[in-house]
Amino acid sequence: MELRPVQPEPSPSPSPSATPPDSGEITPNTKLFSSEKIPNAHVYDQNGNQLNFYNDLVKGKTVAINFIFTTCTASCPPLTATFRKVQQNAAQRGLSLQLISISVDPTVDTPERLHAFAEKFNAAPGWTFVTGDKGEIDSLLNGLGAPVTNKNDHTPMIMIGNDGADYWTRAYGLSSPSQLIELIASAAARQ
Repeated sequence: MELRPVQPEPSPSPSPSATPPDSGEITPNTKLFSSEKIPNAHVYDQNGNQLNFYNDLVKGKTVAINFIFTTCTASCPPLTATFRKVQQNAAQRGLSLQLISISVDPTVDTPERLHAFAEKFNAAPGWTFVTGDKGEIDSLLNGLGAPVTNKNDHTPMIMIGNDGADYWTRAYGLSSPSQLIELIASAAARQ
């Protein structure tokens, strides 16, 4: 048996329009996510109103979406507190923004529970807490690329998007509110 050295094949150069893989950004150029993937799931808000997720909450808007559950004692309270600060900062800057918090525990998180949770964090108008039938929520989470098999293992991620521009990015949910506002402002400015 003869051993020969193996030369590694050169890796292809990334295209100039591609987003670096570690940036966390998902743009139309990379085709990893598009508004077309967002299901128009039947959901309920914290006031018990039935909504169509895409048509009523996302279509034509700049949005920030996080994933929470009301009995969480780890990452969800800080995620929600950060969203409240983002909402306040967006209002101060005059940014038109729809905040959406999707429950990853829809069998427990009724509209009433979400309403109490929203009040606890002083959520203002323009921030919708979403729950619904488990099958609809699972379909929604899958469509958003955030499936959850165990509520305690959900990712502290925020999706930021400008639906009109079909521009989407993801951010670490426990980033500072000022960092998140800059990402949101950048998304809102896209055309």
